[in-house]
Amino acid sequence: QVQPVESGGGLVQAGGSLRLSCAASRSIFDGNTMGWYRQAPGKQRELVAQVSSGGSTNYADSVKGRFTISRDNAKSIVYLQMNSLKPEDTAVYYCKSGGSAVWGQGTQVTVSS
Repeated sequence: QVQPVESGGGLVQAGGSLRLSCAASRSIFDGNTMGWYRQAPGKQRELVAQVSSGGSTNYADSVKGRFTISRDNAKSIVYLQMNSLKPEDTAVYYCKSGGSAVWGQGTQVTVSS
């Protein structure tokens, strides 16, 4: 199975925005729920948001109202729009298909106070 490829991370000030992208192969994208996860130093990886193949979404309480997950089925890309970023959002962000056990390499998001 091909590894998803995340991009769009960077350094941003608190209150700023970033948009993450994840390109995945059709074999793991089509028909599957796609999720964004994050792992901060010294902490376990946690689910941030998910979007089903039909477009239904769910979010971790900590990001509700600030983050928006979406998917472009024609391009096999899933996005994570992150607004009103906080220092506690600092982490490596990963995307993963519900139909695959393969993780991408992740993209670093750092929010300065």
